[in-house]
Amino acid sequence: MKNGRSLIDLAHELERQLPAKKDLLVPSSLMRYQTDERGNCSVAVDGADGTSTFGITDLARRQLADKLRIPYAYFERMRSEQPTLLDENVNAWLQADDDRRMLRTLSGEVRAVLSDRYRRLDNYDLARHVVPLLQRLPGARFESVELTATRMYLKVVTSRVEYELAPGDVAQAGVAISNSEVGCGTLSVQPLVFRLVCRNGLVASDNALRKTHVGRIHESAEGAVVTYRDDTLRADDEAFFLKVRDIVEAAVSEATFMQVARKMQRMLGMPLTGDPVRSVEVLANRYDLNDAERAGVLRQVIAGGDMSGYGLVNAVTHYAQYVEDYDRATELEALGGKLLDLPTRQWQEIAHAA
Repeated sequence: MKNGRSLIDLAHELERQLPAKKDLLVPSSLMRYQTDERGNCSVAVDGADGTSTFGITDLARRQLADKLRIPYAYFERMRSEQPTLLDENVNAWLQADDDRRMLRTLSGEVRAVLSDRYRRLDNYDLARHVVPLLQRLPGARFESVELTATRMYLKVVTSRVEYELAPGDVAQAGVAISNSEVGCGTLSVQPLVFRLVCRNGLVASDNALRKTHVGRIHESAEGAVVTYRDDTLRADDEAFFLKVRDIVEAAVSEATFMQVARKMQRMLGMPLTGDPVRSVEVLANRYDLNDAERAGVLRQVIAGGDMSGYGLVNAVTHYAQYVEDYDRATELEALGGKLLDLPTRQWQEIAHAA
């Protein structure tokens, strides 16, 4: 499993961000987009207390382009070659748009442009509710923790529940929790299987809680800019985070762990009878692995020497340890879980590729 930061570092960063966050519910007509000659962009918001100007992240820029139905490649070309044209395009569509946008800001920068139905499930509150529970699990250890630009991850393993998948190959139960504050995914709680022999982490695709960040339309006065403060956000989400704790307990239960572990064991009896190079190519094409990822998985298949479904799954999850981007590494750990649930026909296309 790919390493992240320490739990203490995560806590310090979440605390640092807390007072620097501000969420605005803004009618599109009160937003103005600005680009300087160097391609640096900002968003001005006209409110009752005057105009506030924010920088804007790459992700928020992409989200804004998507909501205004401007192809992002064209958006970026205008930004680099015709910034005045970009501003004219964006502001014309903002003025013509009667929707309201939720702008999530951090340290004076717009980090997300979202719908007014977006439900805020914040990382600080999630950690505040589930970390104490995770710390109380018998034999618990935080195997990997990270906060990226788009997501927070908590991956915890407990030595209380373990099983020998193959001689000398012991796995332990765990849970993988992730959340995005900026519209890049659901809040999810998923079972995790951690192999001690190689420190591979597999995120199971079933028995998971996935909570989308969609709620009721937020009420506000017509044409007004509304600022949401931290106490409002926490009160709104308190009841939901209490339910998350129950799902965490179920995810690390022996019954859930054994269900996934037995799926992994079955893969031992599913041989790769075709050309392993072609098998990895079929896998890469089906799951959009790039050339470097395809080569990396193939190296792990060859190094592991296990020409079975079990070997291929472990090659994918082991390669995740070498991927630089933490978000992508976690996606590969989840891909390992998806492979356990492949329909027979699709598995045969991979296993017997020639």
